[in-house]
Amino acid sequence: MTELHYDRRGEGPVLLVVPGGAGHPMGLGPMTDVLAERFTVVTYDPLGLAHGQLGEPVADQRVEEWSDGASRVLELVLPEGESASVLGFSSGGIAALDLLTRHPQRLRHVVAHEPPCVGVLPDGARQRAVFQEVYDTYRAAGPQAAAARLGAALTGQEPGAAVSGRPLSREQELASPMALFLAHVVRGFTSYTPDLSALAGVPDRLTLAAGSDSRGQLLHRTAEFIAERTGARFAEFPGGHVGAGEHPVAFADRLVETLDRHDGARGPVDERRGPLTA
Repeated sequence: MTELHYDRRGEGPVLLVVPGGAGHPMGLGPMTDVLAERFTVVTYDPLGLAHGQLGEPVADQRVEEWSDGASRVLELVLPEGESASVLGFSSGGIAALDLLTRHPQRLRHVVAHEPPCVGVLPDGARQRAVFQEVYDTYRAAGPQAAAARLGAALTGQEPGAAVSGRPLSREQELASPMALFLAHVVRGFTSYTPDLSALAGVPDRLTLAAGSDSRGQLLHRTAEFIAERTGARFAEFPGGHVGAGEHPVAFADRLVETLDRHDGARGPVDERRGPLTA
């Protein structure tokens, strides 16, 4: 069985955080510092990149492997009879959706922030093809060129002039969390289609979230679409796709507000406007 890597801090109800990218929790420390004043914050590191595994071989990643690991972490850290909240970012948000679909036991509420499961959209086939282009660009011209293509995809801009570059060696790739994301995560995760029917069966335990600075962009549209199709709640958070790093205190405060509202609200909620009628 694969070794589990996670950090635990704070006291209170369990909040599981699943980072984006290749699962490296870099940049989330200031946010978790705030949240640890109220929660037992458990930050899951699926590949162990922050726990001595950076540089070790990595296979192509599957959403189900991340959510299975997250479920095992919860079994280890949850006190008897208690349930957990989950916050997943980007690729970690996709894993959080799968966790709610396949391992709903002992989950109190899931917040999935800008999960790039773009196949659910009406133009999903075209959007998946764009992420395949991101992967192909990485293999042909390296991470800087692929990051430029990815940025254009997320913001809905036409690709600019090709950024020159060269592929990384295997050793260079294994030493870079961003390169590992481009090489082993981006294709498989953006090809994942969440079970919208299953999620529609637990709408009171799900919030789709997106950054207020992401309005009009691909992943804001994706989050809104999933919320509408499942009857789940939708909430805007400070900043953009990496709002937790840009505005850690405000992001943490918004998460607490969202979870508190979940405890008291009934029916679908769009948290830009308040409770909606059922």
